[in-house]
Amino acid sequence: MKNKEIAQIFLEIASLLSLKNENPFRIRAYEKAAQVIESLPQPIEEICKEGKLQTLPGIGSGMVEKINEYLSTGSLKYLEDLRKEIPAGLLEIMSIPGMGPKRAKLVYDKLGIASIADLEKAAKEGKLRNLEGFGEKTEQNILRGIQLKSQVKGRVLLFEGLRLANSIVEELKKLNEVVQMSPAGSIRRKKETIGDIDILVTVKKGKEQKVMDKFVHLPIVKEVLASGITKSSIISEEGIQVDLRVVDPEQYGAALQYFTGSKEHNIALRELANKKMLTISEYGVFKVGEKDKPIAGKTEEEIYKVLGLDYIPPELRENRGEIEAAAEHRLPKLIKEEDVIGDIHIHSKYSDGANGIMEIVEKARQMGLSWIIVCDHSQSLKVAGGVSIKDLYKKIEEINKIKTTVRDVKVLCGMEVDILSDGKLDYPDEVLKELDFVIVAVHTGFKQSEEQMTNRIMRAMENKYVHAVSHPSGRLIGKRDPYAVNIDKILKKAAETGVWLEINAFPERLDLNDIYSKKAKEMGILLAIGTDAHNLAQMEYLYQGVYVARRAWLEKKDVVNTYPYEELLKLLKSRK
Repeated sequence: MKNKEIAQIFLEIASLLSLKNENPFRIRAYEKAAQVIESLPQPIEEICKEGKLQTLPGIGSGMVEKINEYLSTGSLKYLEDLRKEIPAGLLEIMSIPGMGPKRAKLVYDKLGIASIADLEKAAKEGKLRNLEGFGEKTEQNILRGIQLKSQVKGRVLLFEGLRLANSIVEELKKLNEVVQMSPAGSIRRKKETIGDIDILVTVKKGKEQKVMDKFVHLPIVKEVLASGITKSSIISEEGIQVDLRVVDPEQYGAALQYFTGSKEHNIALRELANKKMLTISEYGVFKVGEKDKPIAGKTEEEIYKVLGLDYIPPELRENRGEIEAAAEHRLPKLIKEEDVIGDIHIHSKYSDGANGIMEIVEKARQMGLSWIIVCDHSQSLKVAGGVSIKDLYKKIEEINKIKTTVRDVKVLCGMEVDILSDGKLDYPDEVLKELDFVIVAVHTGFKQSEEQMTNRIMRAMENKYVHAVSHPSGRLIGKRDPYAVNIDKILKKAAETGVWLEINAFPERLDLNDIYSKKAKEMGILLAIGTDAHNLAQMEYLYQGVYVARRAWLEKKDVVNTYPYEELLKLLKSRK
């Protein structure tokens, strides 16, 4: 799939145009196109062959030409010409949180800085603080941004890793020689970012070479690091290392458990095994002194059973109390993907979404959803096409008409309402009361102190028309730290007011994270999954939220998205 490649090209074009101070609407068009292309479930090459590129939202004739040119030649003249106009290092500098196009150009023009290394050196030496729009605090923020970027270097978002791993598994499963196969490691535990991908496989006797040959010649392979009978390693086009291991069928469960981890979970298991005079490894469970006679290893279930434990789902294997719970038969019955029947947070054309409400309804129908809530940005967020009060009433009217004609997918009118700097909301109460659902969010003023930000959000939660808080910490994984906020106080306020907290399923957010979502459950707070989708393909992000919920020990009853429509309505009305 060239989806990510082309998305990255369009993002680079947008960044270069920003440095040239071009029309912001033109820049935004490339950014939105990149977002659409990257989230496509189908390879863009196939869409191109079918002649359907122009049917994609936000993809005009000019972009179609550029996509066709890149797919046919492997390069894009327009991008190459833009690159000649801008020093290469400025794009690298712009990737640092806190450095936008204006600041990148300013440090280049004034100090000749054209690399992250130069930027870090200048910040440490205090050379940035005297530039216009900078200061000592800005310098510190830039250094923190450089540190943040280095921390996630070599790691990718779970969504990207899963897409790659699943595509490999699907291809290899076409071979008759393959008997069992599963990804392992952090990707199986659904960690929010992953470093590399491990895949385990069992094959028919003597057919190992055929499976390995297929693996190292997959279209996604950029470089083969090693090719053997029992283990091969490749680097994918995205730069991710993938290891394929062939294991003995009798040891498959033990190997899968071992390579899934986590390290902390496995250490705790080994300690438990030692107390029972057993040893545990990737080859099985053995009695001490009898390494040639495994007593378990074919399945993961028997590994845990022989240790006196209930089976522990991969998402819980972090040594956070799951082993003790498994020993006492009190593990939660985790929420499943099929339990989810609704989405609380989808954007439409009324603000910055790419699709109309009926298009969203049709996609929800295809996904088997029973209900959706369409939540657009409120009026003050101009950059995201915030909806004026006049247009909001048009949206309410349209959704009311849909309610009378569409029976299988229930549609509710919601808004993602900005929390202003003082904690007031972006619409007056007389407007909020007309909505089916109000989810509040911080999109501006990120530099407030922890006390200011926390009080700001808590004040919004006290409004009787507010149902939920969106992406409570404000983080973007690998791009932006959470704003300064006391989440423990937000949790306490949610417990007091009955306001739900969102698990935002957008791959760069996954916010609220699993740690705080587990704490919310323990405090009796309802969680609600929202995709924050801005086009139809992004509605598929719903299951990223389920993965967070599972890591948070959440059950079906803890998540609003599992509730039938009539129960949902009761919940919404009880808040008012």
